[in-house]
Amino acid sequence: MSQQKKTGLSSLGGLVFSTNPDAMKEEPEEEISTPEPREQKLRVILDRKQRAGKIVTLVEGFVGQEEDFQALGKKIKTKCGTGGSAKDAVILIQGDYKQKIAAWLIEWGYSKTKAV
Repeated sequence: MSQQKKTGLSSLGGLVFSTNPDAMKEEPEEEISTPEPREQKLRVILDRKQRAGKIVTLVEGFVGQEEDFQALGKKIKTKCGTGGSAKDAVILIQGDYKQKIAAWLIEWGYSKTKAV
């Protein structure tokens, strides 16, 4: 005999509908503050996986607000004069800029930066 999946309201696992406006309270998101640059532990890594053999430089380990993360990514891209992106907590720069980016980050106050 084959087992059938349960269907019905009990399989949905919780509240389906309520006329009470207070029933579905959303949790307020915590405000993440960006630590000082000297407290950030950034790693600068070269990578070529799944990029058709092209080398990219990755900057990982940034903690803080999204606006500050995007600003740092833009500053690095502008300084390198090349393309890239800043998303999912990783700044991706097209090309081999590992030593230059590590030096710039240390110069900008990110003293715990490591070129891995």
